[in-house]
Amino acid sequence: MALHCQEFGGKNYEASMSHVDKFVKELLSSDAMKDYNRARVYLDENYKSQEHFTALGSFYFLHESLKNIYQFDFKAKKYKKVTGKEIYSDTLESTPMLEKEKFPQDYFPECKWSRKGFIRTRWCITDCAFDLVNIHLFHDASNLIAWETSPSVYSGIRHKALGYVLDRIIDQRFEKVSYFVFGDFNFRLDAKAVVETLCAKATMQTIRAADTNEVVKLIFRESDNDRKVMLQLEKKLFDYFNQDVFRDNNGTALLEFDRELSVFKDRLYELDISFPPSYPYSEDSSQGRQYMNTRCPAWCDRILMSHSAKELILKSENDEKIVIYDHIGPNVCMGDHKPVFLSFRIAAGAGKPIANVHKCCVVQ
Repeated sequence: MALHCQEFGGKNYEASMSHVDKFVKELLSSDAMKDYNRARVYLDENYKSQEHFTALGSFYFLHESLKNIYQFDFKAKKYKKVTGKEIYSDTLESTPMLEKEKFPQDYFPECKWSRKGFIRTRWCITDCAFDLVNIHLFHDASNLIAWETSPSVYSGIRHKALGYVLDRIIDQRFEKVSYFVFGDFNFRLDAKAVVETLCAKATMQTIRAADTNEVVKLIFRESDNDRKVMLQLEKKLFDYFNQDVFRDNNGTALLEFDRELSVFKDRLYELDISFPPSYPYSEDSSQGRQYMNTRCPAWCDRILMSHSAKELILKSENDEKIVIYDHIGPNVCMGDHKPVFLSFRIAAGAGKPIANVHKCCVVQ
């Protein structure tokens, strides 16, 4: 079981990081996890190092039924058998069992202290080797700017960062293996196309700042029906009058505007999405299904994989539910994101034909 978290410690991480340590220890010792007798936890908690801090947390729990589990040492370039439970935090830069990078500041200059980056680990289970990459890509800083062009400037920034990660994990330093990349990609719907569709029969009113003449708000009103307001758009406001369009049939009608992954179709595969947009949910504990009116709802949280990883997943003709891609807690408040999960089985020996990965389980 692999659990990837972003923004560990929350918005007030300086005050909240102490709660993270308590949570991790309680999780590892809980009755629910008693059958997972080995674990590796990597927490980037060193918020005082703005140069390296990513606030990423990667958890790996190994069930007692699994035998011969190995993890790759990137420094020694060999696999080591996994035993016991270990927690690594503060400075992960010196931990040879992972690779961690924070994206350069010039990738997203609008955000002074961006924590976006990735953590990569490599595993070998019964001769099957694969990378697990925890990723957090850049958000949209302004709804107005995202609306101006299609695709948006923020989409281009995410494209650049994800391309960097994919190039990094298949470069010449290590043997190529299958990979799963999962976390908060911050993929957004094509804002211009969505607004034009949702407000196709509306008229637009533009409001500008008196001193700078800068556009600060757009108001879309129905042409008739007493000029009812359909959508109000500001830098951090996306207030659409009918949120049901994002929930009905899991928002399927809007999937055509989810276009950012198409650039990587030759490198990444994703199972069909059958859950509603995972962000931005209300943080009011009594409104688990309600979206906040800060951003256009979108499928930010994703689980992607290389095409070779897709071949590893065991699909049963008799049981369609053997592979499940879904969200967690549809009616429960869990913060502004809904967690997304992928559950599957790997066929025994599935990795053997791939790049000689069978070597991994015979080294010390």
